[in-house]
Amino acid sequence: MTREDLLSEALKLPLKERADLAGELLKTLEELTEAEHKELWLDVAERRLREMRDGKVREIPAEEVFARARQRRAS
Repeated sequence: MTREDLLSEALKLPLKERADLAGELLKTLEELTEAEHKELWLDVAERRLREMRDGKVREIPAEEVFARARQRRAS
């Protein structure tokens, strides 16, 4: 069974069963080793770098991010 097949079948489950399944899957991520955590973060970093290089996303300076956050908190 492929990942796509598994996802398709899981999405057919009733809401409560999907939520229970999601919770069980999330629990397994809490038990990762440090090496597994590093591998996952490396995957994320590489994907983000590709997206930037491909022009799919743009960089936002930290000052702008923090200014937006302060503005939202003040609202």
